[in-house]
Amino acid sequence: MGMSFDLSPQNDSVNIYECEVRLKFRIIEDKLAMDERDNNALLEALVDAYTYGDDEYLESLESHININEIQALEASPEMRRQLIRLRNCRTFA
Repeated sequence: MGMSFDLSPQNDSVNIYECEVRLKFRIIEDKLAMDERDNNALLEALVDAYTYGDDEYLESLESHININEIQALEASPEMRRQLIRLRNCRTFA
């Protein structure tokens, strides 16, 4: 027998969002670091540099952020399970 879970927000403050971020900036960096093959590591390094803000090594040009709440059923099963756990914890808190 399958269990049924109510995934509707019901005034919950925990929801699932799809986030798109576009950043354009110029950075002075060692060429060896920029040749990184691991895209996740490269992205993390660039975002870290960006979060420190503009200085003599980084010049911000453009930023655009788009955030949309999505229905729980659009997310992965793992993310839906985590959403249910978080909502249950808040119910009993």
